[in-house]
Amino acid sequence: MKVRGERECQSCGTRWSYYETGSVACPSCGDLRSVGVDARTAHTDTSASIDLSAHRERFGDAPDTLPRSGTEDLQSDLREYCRKRGFIDGGRLATLDETYLAARELLEAVDCFERLREPTDADREYLLALLAGADDGDRPPADEVPTALREARGMAAVRAVEAYRSDALDFLDELEAGADRNDADRNDADRNGTDRNDAESVDTESDDVEIDETESDEEAPTVTVDGENPEARIGPARDAFERLRDRVTRVDALGGDVPPAAADALVEAADALGEYVRTGDETALTNADDLIDDASVDDLDPGGG
Repeated sequence: MKVRGERECQSCGTRWSYYETGSVACPSCGDLRSVGVDARTAHTDTSASIDLSAHRERFGDAPDTLPRSGTEDLQSDLREYCRKRGFIDGGRLATLDETYLAARELLEAVDCFERLREPTDADREYLLALLAGADDGDRPPADEVPTALREARGMAAVRAVEAYRSDALDFLDELEAGADRNDADRNDADRNGTDRNDAESVDTESDDVEIDETESDEEAPTVTVDGENPEARIGPARDAFERLRDRVTRVDALGGDVPPAAADALVEAADALGEYVRTGDETALTNADDLIDDASVDDLDPGGG
C-alpha cells in the first residue's frame, strides 16, 4: 500500500511517523483526526513486535513440553506477528530479518512437533531453544535441526521467502513505474523547451507564460534505492527472483523436508537479492545466484539427505 508516513494531528498539532507507530491515532492526545504532510510512499511493514516471555513461563512450568492449553495461544501470537510484518518500510526494501524467520520457524515447529508420535529429547530441546530466542531473532544453526523437525525449517523458509519475494516484486514494479515517469517527465521537458524556444523566436513578449513544476502525488516517487541507474537492476532482479521461486516451489512440494542448509540457502538468496535491489551491488547478485544453485533440491527425495 501507499501511505503518507508523516502525520499531523488536527487536534493538537503533534507530528509523528506512521512508519514508527503503525497508527493514524495521535500519540499525544489519541485523536484519530490526522492528515499526511508528505507524499505517499510504498509501505507494507508495521511496527509489530513479539514478546514470548509469557509462553516461555507457561511452558517452563508445565509437566509436558507443549501444554495443550498454551499451544493455540502461542500459535495465534506467532501468526498475528507474521501477518503484520512486511518488507517495504517507508519506501525502502528491508532485509529478511531474523526475528521474522525465527517466528516463522517456531510456528511451523510447533505444528510439526504436535504431529510426532514419539518426540525425542532432541526434538523437545530444539523446540524449546526456538521458543527461548525467537523474539530476539535467535534460532539454532542448521546443523542442530533434528531430522524430525527439519520440515519446519524448510516450510519456514518457503513461507518467508515467498512473502519477501512478493514485496520485492511489488517494490520493483514501483521502481519501474518511477523510472517510466522520469522518462516521461524528461521527454515533456524537452518538448516544452523546444516549444518555448520556438515561441520566443516568433514572439519575444510571451514571458508571462507560467510553468507549473509542482509534483503531484501520482508523480512522486514511492520507493527509494541507493546508487546510480537503479532501473538497470529491475530485469536481473526479476529473473533471479523467478529462479528462486522455482526452488521454493520444489521445497514446498516436498513439504519442507529438505536439508536445513538448502532451506537456509533460499533465505540467504532472497536477502542477497534484496541487497542488490537496494544498492545495485553486483556482488550481491552473484551471491544470490550462487545461493540459488546451492538451494537446488531437484535430485532430492523427501526424507533423503
